[in-house]
Amino acid sequence: MSLPFESILEQISTADLAERRGKVVEAYGTLIKVTGIQARLGDLCELRSKSGGVSLKAEVVGLRDRQTWLAPLGPLEGVSTDMEVIVSDARADIGLDERILGRTLDAFLEPIDGGPVYTWRDRVPLYRATPNPLKRLPVDKVLPSGVRAIDGLTPVGLGQRVGIFAVAGGGKSTLLGMLAKGAEADVNVIVLVGERGREVHEFIHDTLGEAGLRKSVLIVATSDRPALERCRAAYVGTAIAEYFRDRGKRVVLMMDSVTRYARALRDIGLALGEPPARRGYTPSVFAQLPRLFERAGNNEFGYITAFYTVLIEDEQEGDDPLAEEVRSLLDGHIYLSRKLATEGQYPAIDVLVSASRLFGRIATAEHIEAARIFRSLLAKYREIELLVRVGEYVKGADREADSALEKIGRIRDFLKQRSDNLLPFDDIIGQLRQVVS
Repeated sequence: MSLPFESILEQISTADLAERRGKVVEAYGTLIKVTGIQARLGDLCELRSKSGGVSLKAEVVGLRDRQTWLAPLGPLEGVSTDMEVIVSDARADIGLDERILGRTLDAFLEPIDGGPVYTWRDRVPLYRATPNPLKRLPVDKVLPSGVRAIDGLTPVGLGQRVGIFAVAGGGKSTLLGMLAKGAEADVNVIVLVGERGREVHEFIHDTLGEAGLRKSVLIVATSDRPALERCRAAYVGTAIAEYFRDRGKRVVLMMDSVTRYARALRDIGLALGEPPARRGYTPSVFAQLPRLFERAGNNEFGYITAFYTVLIEDEQEGDDPLAEEVRSLLDGHIYLSRKLATEGQYPAIDVLVSASRLFGRIATAEHIEAARIFRSLLAKYREIELLVRVGEYVKGADREADSALEKIGRIRDFLKQRSDNLLPFDDIIGQLRQVVS
């Protein structure tokens, strides 16, 4: 029996005429080679088993000789050459709304906290152009963090982008937890890339706590997830921060860590045949970093203050190309010292090598002068520290050294701070002046 003409027209009008199908040719390492499709970089694809048993999403990451390279958004187990590849006509985007606050989600916004699954009301692009530099709101106000060593000596501006550099075990997670609880922001977006599952649980329950989680969104891609999923977590977190910034919010974006994000990019680049450079990093790594960082900061509507952690193998400068690149792209850097941590100073911020490029713009003249004296006294004490320890220092030979020796106890007390003892900004500046007076 033939279908009515109107029914045929309806089926044609509702059919997905843009759907393009291909087949899997190879699958190895971190990539899938596909033929028979027409796709653009960044397009999303779905791999479907003809038996209906396996389904996998992937993203187009390379085009070569009429072949398309996909990076899977899940494990490769079960992928075979009889799978059908379907290209979506839509570019990568995500669903969002205000209900995302307080949630812990994966890179696909699927809950991992046992909470409800929502149908999000809004759609935002995953890969977005950076704000027009001429329309960015100026960074001319301090973002109080509650941390003495930061607010007093390396203050962060509202909309500034700062790198936190540390060796493994240097206290990055603890400092991020303090910032999440103490920073005067409307929303925290915390992205954990390549962390161990145990560390994620400890960060949420022990470091962040209920107070920090209440106004936060956590995006998690642990170390066992595919490289593209770890990269995607960084983009999802940035897109969420942009969503709230466009609604006039003060957002703090924290990413731990840029190093593991860059390693995931490196894995994809090497699999695509890119040439390795220093430490094996591919050119695409250094091309993607500024694109990610420049999406943070201010636009004409709101603010994103960003903290990006960087793992360094040692504390010697010039040995790590990734750390050098990140430091050159951001507006400030905070260094956590293993030596200070072993001496019991937490947070282990080395204020003599940390710097905020916007200090002179966001602080008062009195604040800048007090910080200068503080740094000078600490630097002088480090010069004479060995002499003091071996009993060879003679008082009266250097007035500045005598002053540093007299005040070193107060200086150290100022730099030490319990993670649950966050302070108002004005109180911190008052304490700083007392130390150097």
